[in-house]
Amino acid sequence: MPIRPALFACLLAALSITCTSVDAAQSRTTRQAGKRTVSHAASTAAKAPAKSKAAAKAKAPAKPPVQLSAAPSVVPGVPAPPPVDARGFLVIDAGSGQTLAELNPDARMEPASITKLMTAYLTFQALRDGKLKLTDEVTISEHAWKAEGSRTFLQVGTTASVDVLLKGMIVQSGNDATIALAERIGGTEPGFVAMMNTEATKLGLKGTHYENADGLPSPTHYSTARDIATLARAIIRDFPDRYALYSVKEFTWNNIKQPNRNGLLWRDPSVDGMKTGHTDSAGYCLVTSAKRENTRLISVVLGSSGEHTREDASAALLNYGYTYFETASVKKAGEMVLKPRVYKSAGGYAAVGPATDVQITVPRGQAGGITTAATTQPKLIAPLATTTQVGELVVTLAGKDVAHVPLYPQAAVAEGGLWTRLVDTIALWFK
Repeated sequence: MPIRPALFACLLAALSITCTSVDAAQSRTTRQAGKRTVSHAASTAAKAPAKSKAAAKAKAPAKPPVQLSAAPSVVPGVPAPPPVDARGFLVIDAGSGQTLAELNPDARMEPASITKLMTAYLTFQALRDGKLKLTDEVTISEHAWKAEGSRTFLQVGTTASVDVLLKGMIVQSGNDATIALAERIGGTEPGFVAMMNTEATKLGLKGTHYENADGLPSPTHYSTARDIATLARAIIRDFPDRYALYSVKEFTWNNIKQPNRNGLLWRDPSVDGMKTGHTDSAGYCLVTSAKRENTRLISVVLGSSGEHTREDASAALLNYGYTYFETASVKKAGEMVLKPRVYKSAGGYAAVGPATDVQITVPRGQAGGITTAATTQPKLIAPLATTTQVGELVVTLAGKDVAHVPLYPQAAVAEGGLWTRLVDTIALWFK
């Protein structure tokens, strides 16, 4: 039946209806050379600047209070993790982020040179964003040259490329290389530390605060095993092209060859990172990442009593994770989960799915118990971009929600023609 003029005008007017569906960086306190302690066993090479006896004998600042639990938490249906020499630890699946084993994961502890993971993260950012190039030459300041602890043995007033400084920081754990990078990116080390704390907030590191770029002790310089694992996972996820630096076993600069202090790089072929740390007050620390078959695990061990015991602890925790857990693939990136109605669209319906692979870590043998349930918003209206979340996939294991995954249109959804929009506008009035 022909549409009367008054009704047609009303419908046209209806078309105009639309549906609408950091942390302040804290100032770094002035570093006094006499209060800094060695973060790694310093090399005896003659090119290091001399230190005063007072500085050599200085005691580390008091450690932040730590509340230690009596035993590690246990995943139901899985044996308890092995006893290890550590004040705290955490094992996660790098793909899903799920926790496999933990002991005091949120207790604030000194990270020592594991701090350099954040320094590296910001350096990788600068390289990605074009603010820095590997070939850029950096002049070594007196402040960087005087850095105590482990060193790359850079000389004041000389230059070194960003590539050299990265390897000096990551492989040799050089404090001088670390500070040189911090000054190049942040202008000064305190300026860079402000960037570190801002980035920590962005990454959700709730138990972390930095006072320097290299990890030497300070009363307000601390992190947690959970935050460190989150940061390590972010490096692997966000900078896969840079991650290979963490598997380099030795680096020579200024005719001084130094090995990577992560001994698991030699002991376990599946281990390809990431960072050691040590001070008298922090103890021996190690962040380890390993990949076996299609599963990557990250372990964080803090406060071990020795260099070899931290490696033994990390190895035991990784073996525990691989023995008792497996990674199950739930959905692939772009896989259609639902095909809901999209009003005012040309096709009427649109396929939606996850933007990335959905993987869940489960106790070995329990992958068959995974269930999923997907929902979309009740009124989806075109146009829709592929970045617009339109629903959610809930993954459940043994009656417990283990993941909430956003769903997106697999392709941009364009508006339909005038008649389609008119008809769907009327339909929406009755919804």
